[in-house]
Amino acid sequence: MAAQPPLQDADLVAMLAEMTDRPVADVPERVGSMELAWLVHQVEQRYGQHLDLTDDQLARIRTVDDAREVLGAALAATADG
Repeated sequence: MAAQPPLQDADLVAMLAEMTDRPVADVPERVGSMELAWLVHQVEQRYGQHLDLTDDQLARIRTVDDAREVLGAALAATADG
C-alpha cells in the first residue's frame, strides 16, 4: 500500500464536514468529544493504523490544529514503531 501524505488541517476539516454534513467553510475550529472520536476513527481508517492514544494526548485536542499535531505525531510514532 502506498504511503499516505502527512495529515493536514484541510483533511481534518473535510472529515468533520462529512460527519456534520456541512460545507467545509462552516466547520468550526473547535473539536468536541464526538468530533474527536470521529476524527480518530477516520484517521485510523484512512491510514490503516490503530492509534493507541493516551488520555493526555486526547485531552490536548481542542481544535483542528491540535488534532493535526497530536494525530500526526501518533501516526508518525506508529509508522516508526
